[in-house]
Amino acid sequence: MTAPPVPVRVLLADDEHLIRGALAALLALEDDLVVVAEAATGPEALAMARAHRPDVAVLDLQMPGIDGCERGHIPAGRAARVPLHDRDQPRAARAPEAGACGGGAGVVPKTVSAQRLAELIRSVRDGNRYVDPELAADAISAGDSPLTAREAEVLELAADGAPVAEIAERAALSPGTVRNYLSSAASKLGAENRHTAVRIARERGWV
Repeated sequence: MTAPPVPVRVLLADDEHLIRGALAALLALEDDLVVVAEAATGPEALAMARAHRPDVAVLDLQMPGIDGCERGHIPAGRAARVPLHDRDQPRAARAPEAGACGGGAGVVPKTVSAQRLAELIRSVRDGNRYVDPELAADAISAGDSPLTAREAEVLELAADGAPVAEIAERAALSPGTVRNYLSSAASKLGAENRHTAVRIARERGWV
């Protein structure tokens, strides 16, 4: 007899009570997702995360009382976070910056369907990264680099076609970490591979 899947423990943090409550109700319909805590402010989210140690934290990108670096360091399994944002908010075009201080694993708009959000929560729990393509395009159109300092550094080291092992040695990182940075940079730039990502970043003066 097959054992039931281990449920994904989720923290929901959004200052809009109606949205947070609706998300909690919708995610509760998923057999393998369990909302273990909810928060309405940044400090409350930090406290709830430390107390409950969720697998994934679903956060409002614009939630009051928490800055980008603090958001990135909210305790969650595998450093997994899924920041949410409203495309009408001023920082929407800079959404790919979410997690820059702590390696956020995904960024999606609040207009995402509950089913898609559930899928992304599972994916993030498994260690995957995701940035909504439209958000990445918005950031590029705005002229701001969506890359973190480390992603830009690794991408620049990859510009001459150096193998991952060489890049890792020059950057004092593990090969796996280098691959993660390259994959993240390519995702943020909407590039199919690191070579295209390098070209896009160079054309825009980001590396």
